[in-house]
Amino acid sequence: MDINVSSEIGHLQGVIVHTPGHEVSLVNPELKDELLFDDIIFEDDARGEHLDMLDVFKAAMPSDGQVIEIVDLFREVFQQEDARGYFIEQLVREFPEENLHVIEAELLKLDVQDLLDFVTQGHLKNSKGFTLHPSPNLLFTRDLAAVVGNSILVSRAAKKARLRESLMMETLVQYHSMFESVRENAIRITGQQSIEGGDVLVVSEKLVLIGMSERTSFSGLIKATEGLLSSGVETVLAVDIPKQRSSMHLDTIFTFASRNECIAFPPAIMEQQDNVVALFKDGDTIKTETRSSLHHALQETTGQDFTFLKCGGEDRTNQFREQWTDGANVFALAPGIIVGYERNTNTFNTLVEHGYNLMTQFEFVEEFGNKEFIPNPDQKIAISFQGHELCRGRGGARCMTMPISRKTI
Repeated sequence: MDINVSSEIGHLQGVIVHTPGHEVSLVNPELKDELLFDDIIFEDDARGEHLDMLDVFKAAMPSDGQVIEIVDLFREVFQQEDARGYFIEQLVREFPEENLHVIEAELLKLDVQDLLDFVTQGHLKNSKGFTLHPSPNLLFTRDLAAVVGNSILVSRAAKKARLRESLMMETLVQYHSMFESVRENAIRITGQQSIEGGDVLVVSEKLVLIGMSERTSFSGLIKATEGLLSSGVETVLAVDIPKQRSSMHLDTIFTFASRNECIAFPPAIMEQQDNVVALFKDGDTIKTETRSSLHHALQETTGQDFTFLKCGGEDRTNQFREQWTDGANVFALAPGIIVGYERNTNTFNTLVEHGYNLMTQFEFVEEFGNKEFIPNPDQKIAISFQGHELCRGRGGARCMTMPISRKTI
């Protein structure tokens, strides 16, 4: 599979996901805030909802498309002695408060599954006193990295609760054969810098959006921009967004649905002015220019007209309610073919008003599950899927996916 993503909407060919495992059942309500969860999740229902979502992906993807479980990749890479050593060395260094150096030799000797259980669930067999918090946010694979063209931007989490995932992703890129073609082009964020994949939206080979959110620092944004502008991207639009839990990433308030349609949360996107900065190269220098709005910046940079569809529709209360349940966080399977939580009814009604055919997840799988889905340029489908447990984790369809291959549009 060719690792390459040159848009948010190209026909999906390869995607990395994580179906919730036992780690979500280990979230103690007293620790949920520290673990970045607003509520506790019932594992069995969340797993079922996630697997149903993946059935939609598989029905929409080409016959040779791949839905890849990230834990399987970790299991494969941890079989390599040098990869295990690299990961454990980083783990010991980045979590000095856990005193893991005391059991470093023991960690190196663990079999693959025991090591995997330790880093995802926090439990270490036969070693009293050494535990870690679970990693329930592994569900949101989007934040671990972003493939941009034939490069990969490896994220570095802003919060300690997710830093372990960043180390795991860095190990995959460094050692797993799947990433061999992009390894030399990897853009890495280090030190106190931070950037997460939910803030990175690939408009085209030449244009990338980066949200400056509570999870992406200024230095992380600049480091990522330097790497992107050196790897073929011509312009990065930095979008300043509210630094708050409800809009933790740009993709929680803005996503692409088709070639010229986006879903936006009006208060944080459509009603903001002078919150976008264009960064581009002039010789060896990176220059900046302020743009009046994201809508204006997109149209000016691409030369295309864009329509912003309102998350939650026209009613103000519905806008806030449906943004909270990820109404703006849709995931494109192909141009104009998107999936999102069914509970965001006003957002779906808005899509219908703009020419989308509304289908449930079951209707879509029944119609296309046993035949090749060939996207029609004139066809627009909004697919609703159930996520009553999944949405408790505060992430939608885009949050739960890391595309690594899309067809060029």
